[in-house]
Amino acid sequence: MYQLKSSLIRIGLIALLSGFCSHSIAQQDYPNRPIKVVIPFAPGGPSDIVGRVLMQQISENMGKPIIIENKPGAGSNIGIQQVAKAAPDGYTLLLVSSTFVINPSLYPNPGFDAVKDFSPVALPVSSPNVIVTHPSFPAKDIKEFFATVKASPGKYDYASPGGGTGPHLSAELLKLKMNLDIVHVPYNGGGPALQAVLGNQVPIGLSALPPAVPQVKAGALRALAVTSSTRSPSLPDVPTLNEAGVTDFEGDTLQFIMAPAGTSTAIVQKLNREIAKALENPEVKNKLVSMGYLVYFNSPEQTSQKVKSEIEKWAKVIQSRNIKPD
Repeated sequence: MYQLKSSLIRIGLIALLSGFCSHSIAQQDYPNRPIKVVIPFAPGGPSDIVGRVLMQQISENMGKPIIIENKPGAGSNIGIQQVAKAAPDGYTLLLVSSTFVINPSLYPNPGFDAVKDFSPVALPVSSPNVIVTHPSFPAKDIKEFFATVKASPGKYDYASPGGGTGPHLSAELLKLKMNLDIVHVPYNGGGPALQAVLGNQVPIGLSALPPAVPQVKAGALRALAVTSSTRSPSLPDVPTLNEAGVTDFEGDTLQFIMAPAGTSTAIVQKLNREIAKALENPEVKNKLVSMGYLVYFNSPEQTSQKVKSEIEKWAKVIQSRNIKPD
């Protein structure tokens, strides 16, 4: 009987150690098959552009294929939910914009918990939003803009890519801080919103920076200020809102890379290092900067803190302005 118990204990220990070894070997061998990156938006948008530029370089560096899967729907919730439910093995990742930190407060039930359901990997880039006007708008700079709008409450409309989007919430945060009375006109995407300002159907627009840059440089739109804490290298002459006296204002569209909760620390750290390595490539960095992105780098821990602080910030704006999804 004693020998039987001893044998069973030895078998159990061998099985346990084998499991640990297999898990350790799997992590050391990671990745040994293609990685899928889910982008919860249609092809051609800001997240998709960032994903394809960044993942191509990471794939080349790692010598392993990375597959982009666009999964739009429900304001990005469908794609986010897919990754939340995926196996935490490092082979399904999420690349998502600020909707990740906005939707938990915007939707009564987004179908995911941004903190509990994910392991943060990195925050590689952000895109400032920009206040633009039609060239015929009377204000020539941001201080004149504030004076013009305050002199005629409710007179001016502004276009955004839609209710609950990053540019919309940036505008509502600005209205709160500066006590502005301008009327929101939501459009179905950033392209239609910019076209409305270009055609002067709506005199003011809040837009992500990348699609606005060519129009500003061509003189078709006037850029008054960016919502980032620092000026954008792609429009270096355009001031920040902080420079215009709007204190502690930051309303960028962030791009997060997330893994399902439970993904091992070793895999998360390896992915984080690979993202940093890709961003160090001058060609990758210059390409992203030229399109209007701010390139920087955050550790998984810093990314986690940013997720929590952004959720808190936008929750206050959504609740105070009673914002609903389109």
